[in-house]
Amino acid sequence: MTARADTPRPGPPGAGPAGRGVPPARRAPARTGAGGAGGRPHGPTYEKKDRSWHAPEASRGNALHAGAWWLWALGLATAASRTTNPLLLGLIVGVAGYVVAARRTDAPWSRSYGAFLKLGLFVIGLRLVFSMLLGSPIPGAHLLFTLPELPLPAWAQGIRFGGRVTAEQLVFAFYDGAKLATLLVCVGAANALANPARLLKSLPAALYEAGVAVVVAMTFAPNMVADVARLRTARRLRGRPTGGVRAVLQIGLPVLEGALERSVAVAASMDARGYGRTAHVPPAVRHTTNALTLGGLLGMCAGTYGLLAAEGAAFGLPVLGIGLVLALAGLRLGGRRSIRTRYRPDRWGVRAWLVAGSGAVVAALLIHAGSVDPEGLRPGVVPLVAPSLPLWPAAAILIGLLPAFVAPVPPKESAQ
Repeated sequence: MTARADTPRPGPPGAGPAGRGVPPARRAPARTGAGGAGGRPHGPTYEKKDRSWHAPEASRGNALHAGAWWLWALGLATAASRTTNPLLLGLIVGVAGYVVAARRTDAPWSRSYGAFLKLGLFVIGLRLVFSMLLGSPIPGAHLLFTLPELPLPAWAQGIRFGGRVTAEQLVFAFYDGAKLATLLVCVGAANALANPARLLKSLPAALYEAGVAVVVAMTFAPNMVADVARLRTARRLRGRPTGGVRAVLQIGLPVLEGALERSVAVAASMDARGYGRTAHVPPAVRHTTNALTLGGLLGMCAGTYGLLAAEGAAFGLPVLGIGLVLALAGLRLGGRRSIRTRYRPDRWGVRAWLVAGSGAVVAALLIHAGSVDPEGLRPGVVPLVAPSLPLWPAAAILIGLLPAFVAPVPPKESAQ
């Protein structure tokens, strides 16, 4: 038998019937050897990047514990309560703002930091207004202006409305208001960084019911703000006005309707998950739990007051530690009445220890600085002098920047 002229001849891959019509760009390249013109280069074709010192991208498995953010923020707040130096207070606000800018997400609660900043400025302004209107016990020699003084009845002796306003009393009021504003900013940083739902899941079982109420209250306002922004954007796209009384009334009804729907959905989900069901606990265990919890909370309040007071740091820390141990024991026993379970609980890892420890170190160093260099942390106003920046307390505050480098990076920041 002889072969026909139109019989396909064997050839290289891509040239036969199976490869007929295939564009040259999609055909497999010919291999000519490792050292030929079209061969592969020796060694790997990629560069291995060393990311051992870089924070990983945040995911469900390595997310930072929400309690670590709150301990870090409370450490900064404790440091702010030990000083009235506006330079140190401004440095604490800058540290908190940098960490929030570096590690916050796009969640609704992460936008609360700006609101706390505005609230802090409002507190400073309100403190200055009260100082001008109601006076101050700080004597001053630099008279700025005099307000009309209103006569008050005899039962209000010791209080005046109006009168002399000096530079010393305004500076003292500014220092006092700046400290309170810094405390609010630290709390706002914790609200912007910690997920309230994950914080609720990490609460002890004895505080679960109270924690649910707090989380629902905390998430109501951000969701309502998001609804208002969404409805205003929709009206703007339709060419309708977004300002004025009529527009506010037209936006308010859908916002209230959405809030009611969310409330009903939350109630239904809580009922489906068995919220409020408790287990039987013997009376002796219940009484012991109440005693331990009450004593622990009183000890924590007394210890916290000692830390925040000017001369109570010596006994404040031991009392706070004893109260914390008693409260934890009471919460441990109180958890027996709760029958809830936790799906994939958050773990307290090395990064959580570093974040929480940085805030604790800042608080401890500022407390120590208050006894070593009180003039640097609390500048005087009589006589009126410009505040100076103490170097090693300022360096101690910079330790609070550690979470910006060790905490997991949000996905949006890693992608940029």
